[in-house]
Amino acid sequence: MSNGIFSVPDPRNEPILAYAPGSPERRALRAQMEKMSKEVIEIAPLIGGRRVPTGHTAETVMPHNHRHVLAVWQKAGPKEVAQAIGAALEAHRTWSRTPWEHRAAVFLKAADLLAGPYRIVLNAATMLGQSKTAHQAEIDSACELIDFWRFNLAYAEEIYRQQPRSSPGCWNYVDYRPLEGFVFAITPFNFTSIAGNLPTAPAIMGNTVLWKPAASAMYAAHFIMEVLETAGLPPGVINMLPGMGADVGDPVLASPDLAGVHFTGSTATFQGIWETVGRNIRRYRAYPRIVGETGGKDFVFAHPSAEVPALAAALVRGAFEFQGQKCSAASRAFVPASLWPALERALREQIAEIRVGDVADFGNFMGAVIDRPAFAKIRGYIDFARSSPDAEILVGGACDDAKGYFIEPTLVLAKRPDLRLMQEEIFGPVLTVYVYEDREMDETLKICDQGSPYGLTGAVFARDRGAIATIAEALRHAAGNFYINDKPTGAVVGQQPFGGGRASGTNDKAGSALNLLRWVSPRTIKETFVPPTDFRYPFMQPGD
Repeated sequence: MSNGIFSVPDPRNEPILAYAPGSPERRALRAQMEKMSKEVIEIAPLIGGRRVPTGHTAETVMPHNHRHVLAVWQKAGPKEVAQAIGAALEAHRTWSRTPWEHRAAVFLKAADLLAGPYRIVLNAATMLGQSKTAHQAEIDSACELIDFWRFNLAYAEEIYRQQPRSSPGCWNYVDYRPLEGFVFAITPFNFTSIAGNLPTAPAIMGNTVLWKPAASAMYAAHFIMEVLETAGLPPGVINMLPGMGADVGDPVLASPDLAGVHFTGSTATFQGIWETVGRNIRRYRAYPRIVGETGGKDFVFAHPSAEVPALAAALVRGAFEFQGQKCSAASRAFVPASLWPALERALREQIAEIRVGDVADFGNFMGAVIDRPAFAKIRGYIDFARSSPDAEILVGGACDDAKGYFIEPTLVLAKRPDLRLMQEEIFGPVLTVYVYEDREMDETLKICDQGSPYGLTGAVFARDRGAIATIAEALRHAAGNFYINDKPTGAVVGQQPFGGGRASGTNDKAGSALNLLRWVSPRTIKETFVPPTDFRYPFMQPGD
Protein backbone atom coordinates (compact mmCIF):
# COMPACT_ATOMS: atom_id res chain seq x y z
CA MET A 1 0.00 0.00 0.00
CA SER A 2 1.37 3.42 -0.94
CA ASN A 3 1.46 6.36 1.44
CA GLY A 4 0.54 9.74 -0.01
CA ILE A 5 -2.33 12.01 -0.93
CA PHE A 6 -2.36 11.68 -4.68
CA SER A 7 -3.49 14.24 -7.26
CA VAL A 8 -4.25 13.49 -10.91
CA PRO A 9 -2.61 15.70 -13.55
CA ASP A 10 -4.48 18.97 -14.09
CA PRO A 11 -6.90 18.30 -16.96
CA ARG A 12 -6.95 20.41 -20.09
CA ASN A 13 -9.26 20.26 -23.07
CA GLU A 14 -7.79 18.16 -25.85
CA PRO A 15 -6.73 20.33 -28.83
CA ILE A 16 -8.89 19.82 -31.93
CA LEU A 17 -7.02 18.70 -35.03
CA ALA A 18 -8.08 20.49 -38.23
CA TYR A 19 -7.54 17.76 -40.86
CA ALA A 20 -6.62 20.50 -43.32
CA PRO A 21 -5.33 19.57 -46.80
CA GLY A 22 -1.76 18.32 -46.65
CA SER A 23 -1.83 17.72 -42.88
CA PRO A 24 -0.45 14.45 -41.48
CA GLU A 25 -3.68 13.75 -39.58
CA ARG A 26 -5.70 14.04 -42.80
CA ARG A 27 -3.46 11.51 -44.58
CA ALA A 28 -3.54 9.16 -41.60
CA LEU A 29 -7.32 9.34 -41.28
CA ARG A 30 -7.87 8.63 -44.98
CA ALA A 31 -5.55 5.63 -44.81
CA GLN A 32 -7.27 4.28 -41.67
CA MET A 33 -10.73 4.65 -43.22
CA GLU A 34 -9.60 2.83 -46.35
CA LYS A 35 -8.08 0.02 -44.29
CA MET A 36 -11.15 -0.43 -42.08
CA SER A 37 -13.50 -0.24 -45.06
CA LYS A 38 -11.90 -3.38 -46.46
CA GLU A 39 -12.46 -5.42 -43.29
CA VAL A 40 -15.51 -7.05 -41.72
CA ILE A 41 -14.90 -7.51 -38.01
CA GLU A 42 -16.63 -9.78 -35.50
CA ILE A 43 -18.14 -8.23 -32.36
CA ALA A 44 -19.40 -10.31 -29.44
CA PRO A 45 -20.58 -9.63 -25.89
CA LEU A 46 -17.63 -8.99 -23.59
CA ILE A 47 -18.35 -10.60 -20.23
CA GLY A 48 -15.77 -10.90 -17.48
CA GLY A 49 -13.03 -10.20 -20.00
CA ARG A 50 -14.16 -12.95 -22.39
CA ARG A 51 -15.89 -12.58 -25.73
CA VAL A 52 -19.02 -14.72 -25.72
CA PRO A 53 -20.54 -15.75 -29.08
CA THR A 54 -24.31 -16.28 -29.03
CA GLY A 55 -25.13 -17.45 -32.54
CA HIS A 56 -27.70 -14.68 -33.02
CA THR A 57 -26.18 -12.09 -35.31
CA ALA A 58 -26.82 -8.70 -36.89
CA GLU A 59 -24.81 -6.50 -39.22
CA THR A 60 -23.37 -3.02 -38.89
CA VAL A 61 -23.40 -1.09 -42.16
CA MET A 62 -22.31 2.34 -43.32
CA PRO A 63 -25.29 4.73 -43.17
CA HIS A 64 -24.01 6.49 -46.32
CA ASN A 65 -23.56 3.16 -48.13
CA HIS A 66 -25.95 0.72 -46.50
CA ARG A 67 -24.83 -2.23 -48.63
CA HIS A 68 -21.33 -2.00 -47.17
CA VAL A 69 -21.01 -4.23 -44.09
CA LEU A 70 -18.46 -3.16 -41.47
CA ALA A 71 -19.11 -5.74 -38.76
CA VAL A 72 -21.15 -8.76 -37.76
CA TRP A 73 -22.14 -8.64 -34.10
CA GLN A 74 -23.53 -11.25 -31.75
CA LYS A 75 -26.74 -10.39 -29.90
CA ALA A 76 -26.87 -10.86 -26.17
CA GLY A 77 -30.00 -12.12 -24.41
CA PRO A 78 -31.15 -13.13 -20.92
CA LYS A 79 -28.51 -15.87 -20.64
CA GLU A 80 -25.67 -13.43 -21.34
CA VAL A 81 -27.22 -10.83 -19.03
CA ALA A 82 -27.14 -13.32 -16.16
CA GLN A 83 -23.49 -14.10 -16.90
CA ALA A 84 -22.65 -10.39 -17.04
CA ILE A 85 -24.37 -9.68 -13.72
CA GLY A 86 -22.35 -12.45 -12.13
CA ALA A 87 -19.13 -11.10 -13.65
CA ALA A 88 -19.90 -7.55 -12.50
CA LEU A 89 -20.67 -8.63 -8.93
CA GLU A 90 -17.51 -10.72 -8.82
CA ALA A 91 -15.38 -7.84 -10.13
CA HIS A 92 -17.04 -5.46 -7.66
CA ARG A 93 -15.37 -7.22 -4.73
CA THR A 94 -11.95 -6.13 -5.95
CA TRP A 95 -12.62 -3.01 -8.03
CA SER A 96 -14.67 -1.28 -5.33
CA ARG A 97 -11.74 -1.72 -2.93
CA THR A 98 -9.01 -0.76 -5.39
CA PRO A 99 -7.30 2.48 -4.28
CA TRP A 100 -8.74 5.33 -6.32
CA GLU A 101 -5.36 6.34 -7.75
CA HIS A 102 -5.00 2.90 -9.35
CA ARG A 103 -8.48 3.17 -10.85
CA ALA A 104 -7.56 6.64 -12.09
CA ALA A 105 -4.41 5.34 -13.75
CA VAL A 106 -6.46 3.09 -16.03
CA PHE A 107 -8.47 6.01 -17.41
CA LEU A 108 -5.49 8.36 -17.61
CA LYS A 109 -3.81 5.75 -19.77
CA ALA A 110 -6.99 5.29 -21.83
CA ALA A 111 -7.08 9.07 -22.46
CA ASP A 112 -3.47 9.07 -23.62
CA LEU A 113 -4.05 6.03 -25.83
CA LEU A 114 -7.01 7.79 -27.43
CA ALA A 115 -5.05 11.02 -27.84
CA GLY A 116 -2.31 8.99 -29.50
CA PRO A 117 -2.48 5.71 -31.43
CA TYR A 118 -6.24 5.16 -31.12
CA ARG A 119 -7.31 8.66 -32.16
CA ILE A 120 -7.41 7.86 -35.86
CA VAL A 121 -8.94 4.41 -35.24
CA LEU A 122 -11.92 5.65 -33.21
CA ASN A 123 -12.45 8.67 -35.46
CA ALA A 124 -12.47 6.43 -38.54
CA ALA A 125 -14.87 4.02 -36.84
CA THR A 126 -17.23 6.89 -35.99
CA MET A 127 -17.10 8.28 -39.52
CA LEU A 128 -17.73 4.91 -41.15
CA GLY A 129 -20.28 3.59 -38.66
CA GLN A 130 -22.20 6.77 -37.82
CA SER A 131 -21.60 8.91 -40.94
CA LYS A 132 -19.88 11.77 -39.16
CA THR A 133 -17.58 14.14 -41.00
CA ALA A 134 -13.92 14.35 -39.99
CA HIS A 135 -14.56 17.44 -37.88
CA GLN A 136 -17.65 16.02 -36.15
CA ALA A 137 -15.79 12.78 -35.37
CA GLU A 138 -12.74 14.66 -34.07
CA ILE A 139 -14.69 16.81 -31.61
CA ASP A 140 -16.68 13.77 -30.45
CA SER A 141 -14.89 10.44 -30.51
CA ALA A 142 -11.47 11.96 -29.88
CA CYS A 143 -11.58 15.27 -28.01
CA GLU A 144 -14.75 14.95 -25.93
CA LEU A 145 -14.09 11.39 -24.82
CA ILE A 146 -10.50 12.24 -23.90
CA ASP A 147 -11.86 15.22 -21.95
CA PHE A 148 -14.42 13.07 -20.14
CA TRP A 149 -11.75 10.66 -18.96
CA ARG A 150 -9.32 13.36 -17.83
CA PHE A 151 -11.79 15.79 -16.26
CA ASN A 152 -13.85 13.09 -14.54
CA LEU A 153 -10.76 11.97 -12.66
CA ALA A 154 -10.17 15.53 -11.45
CA TYR A 155 -13.82 15.71 -10.35
CA ALA A 156 -13.44 12.39 -8.53
CA GLU A 157 -10.45 13.76 -6.64
CA GLU A 158 -12.44 16.93 -5.85
CA ILE A 159 -15.27 14.81 -4.42
CA TYR A 160 -12.95 12.65 -2.34
CA ARG A 161 -11.33 15.81 -0.90
CA GLN A 162 -14.68 17.12 0.33
CA GLN A 163 -14.45 16.22 4.00
CA PRO A 164 -16.32 17.51 7.07
CA ARG A 165 -14.92 19.60 9.91
CA SER A 166 -13.90 17.98 13.18
CA SER A 167 -14.43 19.39 16.66
CA PRO A 168 -11.91 18.91 19.50
CA GLY A 169 -11.64 15.34 20.66
CA CYS A 170 -12.90 13.65 17.50
CA TRP A 171 -12.14 13.11 13.84
CA ASN A 172 -14.90 13.19 11.20
CA TYR A 173 -14.47 11.92 7.68
CA VAL A 174 -16.52 10.63 4.74
CA ASP A 175 -15.97 7.41 2.83
CA TYR A 176 -17.38 7.78 -0.70
CA ARG A 177 -18.43 4.19 -1.25
CA PRO A 178 -19.36 2.78 -4.66
CA LEU A 179 -22.97 1.67 -4.96
CA GLU A 180 -23.88 -1.86 -3.93
CA GLY A 181 -24.62 -3.94 -7.01
CA PHE A 182 -24.01 -2.90 -10.62
CA VAL A 183 -24.81 0.09 -12.82
CA PHE A 184 -26.63 -0.33 -16.14
CA ALA A 185 -25.33 2.05 -18.84
CA ILE A 186 -27.46 2.52 -21.97
CA THR A 187 -25.87 4.64 -24.69
CA PRO A 188 -27.09 6.25 -27.94
CA PHE A 189 -25.76 6.16 -31.49
CA ASN A 190 -25.08 9.84 -31.99
CA PHE A 191 -22.06 10.50 -29.76
CA THR A 192 -19.17 8.09 -29.36
CA SER A 193 -18.05 10.22 -26.41
CA ILE A 194 -21.35 9.59 -24.61
CA ALA A 195 -20.98 5.88 -25.37
CA GLY A 196 -17.59 5.99 -23.68
CA ASN A 197 -18.57 8.22 -20.77
CA LEU A 198 -21.76 6.57 -19.50
CA PRO A 199 -20.16 3.24 -18.51
CA THR A 200 -16.83 4.73 -17.40
CA ALA A 201 -18.08 7.55 -15.15
CA PRO A 202 -19.55 5.07 -12.61
CA ALA A 203 -16.50 2.80 -13.03
CA ILE A 204 -14.16 5.67 -12.12
CA MET A 205 -16.00 5.88 -8.77
CA GLY A 206 -15.46 2.16 -8.11
CA ASN A 207 -18.65 0.69 -9.57
CA THR A 208 -18.94 -2.19 -12.02
CA VAL A 209 -21.11 -1.84 -15.09
CA LEU A 210 -23.28 -3.60 -17.65
CA TRP A 211 -23.12 -1.57 -20.87
CA LYS A 212 -25.65 -1.79 -23.68
CA PRO A 213 -24.49 0.27 -26.68
CA ALA A 214 -26.95 1.35 -29.38
CA ALA A 215 -27.27 -1.28 -32.08
CA SER A 216 -26.48 1.36 -34.71
CA ALA A 217 -23.22 2.37 -32.99
CA MET A 218 -21.80 -1.07 -32.22
CA TYR A 219 -18.77 -0.53 -34.43
CA ALA A 220 -17.33 2.39 -32.41
CA ALA A 221 -18.33 0.70 -29.13
CA HIS A 222 -16.12 -2.25 -30.00
CA PHE A 223 -13.09 0.01 -30.31
CA ILE A 224 -13.90 1.87 -27.07
CA MET A 225 -13.68 -1.45 -25.26
CA GLU A 226 -10.43 -2.19 -27.06
CA VAL A 227 -8.95 1.06 -25.75
CA LEU A 228 -10.10 0.31 -22.19
CA GLU A 229 -8.73 -3.24 -22.28
CA THR A 230 -5.41 -1.96 -23.63
CA ALA A 231 -5.34 0.58 -20.79
CA GLY A 232 -5.57 -2.26 -18.26
CA LEU A 233 -9.22 -2.19 -17.19
CA PRO A 234 -9.72 -5.40 -15.18
CA PRO A 235 -12.11 -8.06 -16.48
CA GLY A 236 -15.72 -7.68 -15.38
CA VAL A 237 -15.54 -3.98 -14.50
CA ILE A 238 -17.37 -3.05 -17.72
CA ASN A 239 -19.27 -5.82 -19.48
CA MET A 240 -20.47 -4.94 -22.97
CA LEU A 241 -23.82 -6.44 -23.99
CA PRO A 242 -24.73 -5.87 -27.65
CA GLY A 243 -28.38 -6.63 -28.11
CA MET A 244 -31.90 -5.44 -28.70
CA GLY A 245 -33.68 -3.33 -26.10
CA ALA A 246 -35.98 -5.71 -24.26
CA ASP A 247 -33.70 -8.75 -24.65
CA VAL A 248 -31.08 -7.02 -22.53
CA GLY A 249 -33.03 -4.38 -20.64
CA ASP A 250 -35.81 -6.52 -19.17
CA PRO A 251 -33.59 -9.04 -17.34
CA VAL A 252 -31.20 -6.28 -16.23
CA LEU A 253 -33.98 -4.16 -14.72
CA ALA A 254 -35.42 -7.25 -13.00
CA SER A 255 -32.20 -7.95 -11.08
CA PRO A 256 -32.24 -7.24 -7.32
CA ASP A 257 -28.62 -6.08 -7.70
CA LEU A 258 -29.45 -3.14 -9.99
CA ALA A 259 -27.81 -0.14 -8.29
CA GLY A 260 -28.25 2.51 -10.95
CA VAL A 261 -29.13 3.41 -14.52
CA HIS A 262 -27.00 5.77 -16.62
CA PHE A 263 -28.97 6.56 -19.77
CA THR A 264 -28.94 8.71 -22.87
CA GLY A 265 -31.63 8.14 -25.47
CA SER A 266 -35.27 8.80 -26.20
CA THR A 267 -37.68 10.27 -23.68
CA ALA A 268 -40.17 7.43 -24.21
CA THR A 269 -37.53 4.77 -23.50
CA PHE A 270 -36.32 6.56 -20.37
CA GLN A 271 -39.86 6.93 -19.07
CA GLY A 272 -40.39 3.23 -19.68
CA ILE A 273 -37.25 2.39 -17.70
CA TRP A 274 -38.39 4.62 -14.83
CA GLU A 275 -41.81 2.94 -14.80
CA THR A 276 -40.20 -0.52 -14.75
CA VAL A 277 -37.90 0.43 -11.88
CA GLY A 278 -40.92 1.79 -10.01
CA ARG A 279 -42.84 -1.45 -10.44
CA ASN A 280 -39.82 -3.45 -9.28
CA ILE A 281 -38.84 -1.15 -6.41
CA ARG A 282 -39.54 -3.67 -3.64
CA ARG A 283 -37.19 -6.27 -5.09
CA TYR A 284 -34.03 -4.13 -5.20
CA ARG A 285 -31.41 -4.18 -2.44
CA ALA A 286 -31.38 -0.37 -2.52
CA TYR A 287 -33.16 2.39 -4.42
CA PRO A 288 -31.46 2.51 -7.84
CA ARG A 289 -29.95 5.82 -8.93
CA ILE A 290 -31.64 6.89 -12.17
CA VAL A 291 -29.69 9.36 -14.31
CA GLY A 292 -30.90 10.19 -17.79
CA GLU A 293 -30.46 12.67 -20.61
CA THR A 294 -33.21 12.29 -23.17
CA GLY A 295 -34.69 14.43 -25.92
CA GLY A 296 -34.73 18.05 -26.90
CA LYS A 297 -36.62 20.53 -29.02
CA ASP A 298 -33.94 23.12 -28.90
CA PHE A 299 -34.62 26.74 -29.77
CA VAL A 300 -32.95 29.86 -31.03
CA PHE A 301 -34.75 33.07 -30.07
CA ALA A 302 -33.76 36.14 -32.05
CA HIS A 303 -34.32 39.72 -30.86
CA PRO A 304 -34.71 42.56 -33.39
CA SER A 305 -31.22 43.76 -32.42
CA ALA A 306 -29.59 40.44 -33.44
CA GLU A 307 -26.80 40.45 -36.03
CA VAL A 308 -28.08 38.53 -39.04
CA PRO A 309 -24.76 37.01 -40.27
CA ALA A 310 -24.02 35.48 -36.85
CA LEU A 311 -27.61 34.29 -36.45
CA ALA A 312 -27.64 32.64 -39.87
CA ALA A 313 -24.34 30.83 -39.32
CA ALA A 314 -25.47 29.59 -35.91
CA LEU A 315 -28.74 28.26 -37.31
CA VAL A 316 -27.04 26.44 -40.18
CA ARG A 317 -24.39 24.87 -38.01
CA GLY A 318 -26.71 24.23 -35.09
CA ALA A 319 -29.42 22.61 -37.20
CA PHE A 320 -27.49 20.69 -39.86
CA GLU A 321 -24.14 19.53 -38.45
CA PHE A 322 -24.21 15.74 -38.14
CA GLN A 323 -27.53 15.81 -39.98
CA GLY A 324 -29.30 17.37 -37.00
CA GLN A 325 -28.83 14.15 -35.00
CA LYS A 326 -27.81 15.90 -31.82
CA CYS A 327 -30.10 16.15 -28.82
CA SER A 328 -28.91 19.78 -28.66
CA ALA A 329 -29.51 20.57 -32.36
CA ALA A 330 -31.28 23.80 -33.26
CA SER A 331 -34.73 22.59 -34.28
CA ARG A 332 -37.00 25.62 -33.90
CA ALA A 333 -36.28 29.31 -34.32
CA PHE A 334 -38.28 32.38 -33.36
CA VAL A 335 -37.39 35.32 -35.61
CA PRO A 336 -38.78 38.88 -35.54
CA ALA A 337 -40.50 40.06 -38.70
CA SER A 338 -38.05 42.96 -39.03
CA LEU A 339 -35.12 40.52 -39.43
CA TRP A 340 -36.79 37.78 -41.41
CA PRO A 341 -36.24 39.02 -45.00
CA ALA A 342 -32.50 39.43 -44.48
CA LEU A 343 -32.21 36.19 -42.49
CA GLU A 344 -34.16 34.19 -45.06
CA ARG A 345 -31.81 35.36 -47.81
CA ALA A 346 -28.77 34.45 -45.73
CA LEU A 347 -30.16 31.01 -44.87
CA ARG A 348 -31.04 30.25 -48.47
CA GLU A 349 -27.58 31.26 -49.62
CA GLN A 350 -25.73 29.23 -47.01
CA ILE A 351 -27.89 26.10 -47.24
CA ALA A 352 -27.48 26.13 -51.04
CA GLU A 353 -23.74 25.65 -50.52
CA ILE A 354 -24.09 22.59 -48.25
CA ARG A 355 -22.94 19.33 -49.81
CA VAL A 356 -24.42 16.03 -48.65
CA GLY A 357 -22.78 12.67 -49.28
CA ASP A 358 -20.13 10.13 -48.32
CA VAL A 359 -18.10 11.40 -45.37
CA ALA A 360 -14.95 10.05 -47.02
CA ASP A 361 -15.28 13.10 -49.28
CA PHE A 362 -14.02 15.84 -46.99
CA GLY A 363 -15.85 18.47 -49.03
CA ASN A 364 -19.20 17.25 -47.68
CA PHE A 365 -20.72 19.13 -44.76
CA MET A 366 -23.32 16.41 -44.06
CA GLY A 367 -23.42 12.64 -44.27
CA ALA A 368 -26.37 10.24 -43.99
CA VAL A 369 -28.85 9.81 -41.15
CA ILE A 370 -28.17 6.76 -39.06
CA ASP A 371 -30.55 4.08 -40.38
CA ARG A 372 -33.79 3.28 -42.21
CA PRO A 373 -36.19 3.88 -39.27
CA ALA A 374 -34.63 7.32 -38.69
CA PHE A 375 -34.85 8.09 -42.41
CA ALA A 376 -38.54 7.13 -42.49
CA LYS A 377 -39.35 9.17 -39.38
CA ILE A 378 -37.65 12.32 -40.64
CA ARG A 379 -39.17 11.97 -44.11
CA GLY A 380 -42.57 11.67 -42.43
CA TYR A 381 -42.15 15.10 -40.84
CA ILE A 382 -41.05 16.58 -44.15
CA ASP A 383 -44.05 15.02 -45.91
CA PHE A 384 -46.32 16.48 -43.24
CA ALA A 385 -44.83 19.94 -43.79
CA ARG A 386 -45.25 19.55 -47.53
CA SER A 387 -48.95 18.74 -47.20
CA SER A 388 -49.86 21.08 -44.33
CA PRO A 389 -51.51 24.45 -45.09
CA ASP A 390 -49.75 25.77 -41.98
CA ALA A 391 -46.22 25.05 -43.21
CA GLU A 392 -44.06 25.90 -46.21
CA ILE A 393 -40.83 24.16 -47.18
CA LEU A 394 -38.50 26.97 -48.18
CA VAL A 395 -35.35 24.96 -48.87
CA GLY A 396 -34.55 21.26 -49.27
CA GLY A 397 -36.94 18.46 -48.44
CA ALA A 398 -35.54 15.81 -50.80
CA CYS A 399 -34.87 12.32 -49.38
CA ASP A 400 -32.95 9.51 -51.11
CA ASP A 401 -32.20 6.10 -49.58
CA ALA A 402 -31.10 4.28 -52.75
CA LYS A 403 -27.47 4.04 -51.60
CA GLY A 404 -27.37 5.79 -48.24
CA TYR A 405 -29.91 7.41 -45.93
CA PHE A 406 -29.53 10.92 -47.31
CA ILE A 407 -31.84 13.82 -46.44
CA GLU A 408 -31.27 17.35 -47.64
CA PRO A 409 -30.96 20.17 -45.10
CA THR A 410 -34.53 21.37 -44.89
CA LEU A 411 -35.85 24.80 -43.88
CA VAL A 412 -39.55 25.03 -43.02
CA LEU A 413 -41.61 28.15 -42.36
CA ALA A 414 -44.30 27.60 -39.71
CA LYS A 415 -47.38 29.75 -40.14
CA ARG A 416 -48.55 28.97 -36.62
CA PRO A 417 -46.40 28.33 -33.53
CA ASP A 418 -48.16 25.12 -32.49
CA LEU A 419 -47.24 23.28 -35.68
CA ARG A 420 -46.03 19.72 -34.96
CA LEU A 421 -42.61 20.61 -36.32
CA MET A 422 -42.34 23.35 -33.68
CA GLN A 423 -43.17 21.01 -30.80
CA GLU A 424 -41.92 17.46 -31.47
CA GLU A 425 -38.35 16.19 -31.59
CA ILE A 426 -37.42 15.25 -35.17
CA PHE A 427 -33.75 14.33 -34.73
CA GLY A 428 -32.85 15.13 -38.30
CA PRO A 429 -31.78 18.00 -40.58
CA VAL A 430 -35.03 19.98 -40.34
CA LEU A 431 -35.13 23.55 -39.02
CA THR A 432 -38.54 25.16 -38.52
CA VAL A 433 -38.84 28.95 -38.26
CA TYR A 434 -41.72 30.92 -36.81
CA VAL A 435 -41.77 34.64 -37.63
CA TYR A 436 -43.26 36.82 -34.91
CA GLU A 437 -44.26 40.46 -34.94
CA ASP A 438 -41.67 42.57 -33.16
CA ARG A 439 -44.27 44.03 -30.80
CA GLU A 440 -45.32 40.51 -29.74
CA MET A 441 -41.99 39.42 -28.27
CA ASP A 442 -43.34 38.81 -24.75
CA GLU A 443 -46.15 36.58 -26.03
CA THR A 444 -43.69 34.72 -28.26
CA LEU A 445 -41.35 34.11 -25.34
CA LYS A 446 -44.21 32.36 -23.55
CA ILE A 447 -44.80 30.22 -26.63
CA CYS A 448 -41.11 29.32 -26.76
CA ASP A 449 -41.09 28.40 -23.08
CA GLN A 450 -44.33 26.41 -23.05
CA GLY A 451 -44.55 25.14 -26.63
CA SER A 452 -42.48 22.02 -26.07
CA PRO A 453 -42.17 19.55 -23.16
CA TYR A 454 -38.38 19.61 -23.36
CA GLY A 455 -35.80 21.73 -21.56
CA LEU A 456 -32.38 20.86 -22.93
CA THR A 457 -30.64 23.65 -24.89
CA GLY A 458 -31.53 27.05 -26.26
CA ALA A 459 -29.98 30.29 -27.44
CA VAL A 460 -30.71 34.00 -27.65
CA PHE A 461 -29.28 36.33 -30.29
CA ALA A 462 -29.29 40.05 -29.53
CA ARG A 463 -27.01 43.08 -29.20
CA ASP A 464 -29.33 44.84 -26.76
CA ARG A 465 -28.07 43.83 -23.29
CA GLY A 466 -31.35 44.61 -21.62
CA ALA A 467 -33.13 42.35 -24.10
CA ILE A 468 -30.64 39.54 -23.41
CA ALA A 469 -31.35 39.77 -19.68
CA THR A 470 -35.13 39.83 -20.24
CA ILE A 471 -35.10 36.87 -22.63
CA ALA A 472 -32.72 34.83 -20.46
CA GLU A 473 -35.03 35.31 -17.44
CA ALA A 474 -38.19 34.49 -19.41
CA LEU A 475 -36.59 31.25 -20.68
CA ARG A 476 -34.81 30.36 -17.44
CA HIS A 477 -36.36 26.89 -17.17
CA ALA A 478 -36.61 26.23 -20.91
CA ALA A 479 -33.00 25.06 -21.24
CA GLY A 480 -30.38 23.44 -19.01
CA ASN A 481 -27.67 24.74 -21.36
CA PHE A 482 -28.33 28.32 -22.51
CA TYR A 483 -26.23 30.20 -25.05
CA ILE A 484 -25.95 33.91 -25.70
CA ASN A 485 -25.05 34.78 -29.31
CA ASP A 486 -23.95 31.23 -30.03
CA LYS A 487 -25.49 28.08 -31.43
CA PRO A 488 -27.13 25.73 -28.90
CA THR A 489 -24.74 22.85 -29.65
CA GLY A 490 -21.13 22.09 -28.81
CA ALA A 491 -20.92 21.89 -25.00
CA VAL A 492 -17.31 21.33 -23.89
CA VAL A 493 -16.36 19.14 -20.93
CA GLY A 494 -15.05 21.27 -18.09
CA GLN A 495 -16.58 24.41 -19.59
CA GLN A 496 -20.31 23.82 -20.11
CA PRO A 497 -21.57 20.85 -18.04
CA PHE A 498 -24.34 19.30 -20.13
CA GLY A 499 -27.92 18.32 -19.32
CA GLY A 500 -31.48 19.56 -19.17
CA GLY A 501 -34.68 19.24 -17.21
CA ARG A 502 -38.38 18.79 -17.94
CA ALA A 503 -38.76 15.96 -20.49
CA SER A 504 -35.06 16.25 -21.36
CA GLY A 505 -33.79 14.34 -18.34
CA THR A 506 -32.59 14.53 -14.77
CA ASN A 507 -30.05 17.32 -15.46
CA ASP A 508 -27.20 15.55 -13.68
CA LYS A 509 -24.70 17.40 -15.86
CA ALA A 510 -22.32 15.09 -17.69
CA GLY A 511 -18.85 16.55 -17.58
CA SER A 512 -19.05 17.74 -13.98
CA ALA A 513 -18.74 16.54 -10.41
CA LEU A 514 -22.55 16.59 -10.17
CA ASN A 515 -22.76 13.49 -12.34
CA LEU A 516 -20.06 11.56 -10.50
CA LEU A 517 -21.75 12.23 -7.16
CA ARG A 518 -24.66 10.06 -8.30
CA TRP A 519 -22.39 7.01 -8.40
CA VAL A 520 -21.31 7.04 -4.76
CA SER A 521 -23.05 6.34 -1.45
CA PRO A 522 -21.27 8.38 1.24
CA ARG A 523 -20.57 6.88 4.65
CA THR A 524 -19.93 9.39 7.44
CA ILE A 525 -17.44 8.20 10.08
CA LYS A 526 -16.86 9.79 13.49
CA GLU A 527 -14.00 8.64 15.68
CA THR A 528 -13.91 9.82 19.31
CA PHE A 529 -10.43 9.69 20.81
CA VAL A 530 -11.27 9.76 24.55
CA PRO A 531 -14.89 8.64 24.95
CA PRO A 532 -16.88 9.46 28.13
CA THR A 533 -17.07 6.77 30.77
CA ASP A 534 -20.15 7.99 32.66
CA PHE A 535 -23.63 8.58 31.34
CA ARG A 536 -24.30 11.66 33.55
CA TYR A 537 -24.12 15.25 32.23
CA PRO A 538 -22.93 18.23 34.34
CA PHE A 539 -26.43 19.74 34.51
CA MET A 540 -27.53 16.71 36.49
CA GLN A 541 -25.27 17.55 39.44
CA PRO A 542 -27.15 18.63 42.62
CA GLY A 543 -27.14 22.24 43.74
CA ASP A 544 -28.12 25.62 42.31
